[in-house]
Amino acid sequence: MAILDKENMSLKLDPEGYLADEASWTESIACGLAEKEGVSQECPLGKERMDILKFIREYHHKFEAFPIVRAVCKNVGQSRECQYEQFPDPLVAWKIAGLPKPTPEVFAKIKYHM
Repeated sequence: MAILDKENMSLKLDPEGYLADEASWTESIACGLAEKEGVSQECPLGKERMDILKFIREYHHKFEAFPIVRAVCKNVGQSRECQYEQFPDPLVAWKIAGLPKPTPEVFAKIKYHM
């Protein structure tokens, strides 16, 4: 179990960098994860990025799946390519959203059916 220390918070991560306890996710934790993933050094992440992360989390909790990447932007009211502009790799967005490591099926869908 890896630990990421950031601004007086210790985040427990699995060996691949996914948040160990998805219920502990906050916007501050998202900032720490984004920095670790090389997505952003800024905190807060910005409304556009945070809207995407929150939508991914809500969708996952409701359907236990990753949303269709193209549908993310439509649902958060952003440009058609917002997901790729804000998070070029959807798996990185999933990780920063504090969600558990995707199953092989979800991984394949995200990676190859974008």
